[in-house]
Amino acid sequence: MKKLLIVVDMQKDFIDGTLGTKEAVEIVPGVVKRIQEYEASGDTIIFTMDTHFEDYMDTQEGKKLPVAHCIKGTDGHKLCKEILELGIQEKCKVYEKLTFGSSEFANDMAAGKYDEYTDIELVGLCTDICVISNAMLVKTFLLNAEVVVDSRLCAGVTPESHKNALEAMKMCQIMVK
Repeated sequence: MKKLLIVVDMQKDFIDGTLGTKEAVEIVPGVVKRIQEYEASGDTIIFTMDTHFEDYMDTQEGKKLPVAHCIKGTDGHKLCKEILELGIQEKCKVYEKLTFGSSEFANDMAAGKYDEYTDIELVGLCTDICVISNAMLVKTFLLNAEVVVDSRLCAGVTPESHKNALEAMKMCQIMVK
């Protein structure tokens, strides 16, 4: 059994920055603990990072969500300090993604890079946008892997949208705990 932890967009702007929420702040200690557990077990950890540029407001996403966030080179783009303090991201694959799901991660899955993983867990932000998008990519490319989303270690844009996303993932055979 090979395990993979996907830490989705645990960046300052989503936690206590321009798009931060109290629910996002509350999951940080649990996410840090889960990362430490995977690291101690020698399991694989990857990170995704929402990544935008100065032209964000001119993009389709910027027009639909006119709040500049996760602009590369800003503090808001960085992983939260509690994760940075672990010092493990240098040892892990980090996927900077331009949209909700990571196309580079999808390409790596399609190329077989993650075929040996049987248990895949996702934690992070935002449940209703990027967590669900990446969970669906995993289900698309790793057909026989058990995909789990820990609802206690995720937060959505709103508590209601968080719950709706969890229900949608359950319907797609993603285990929600």
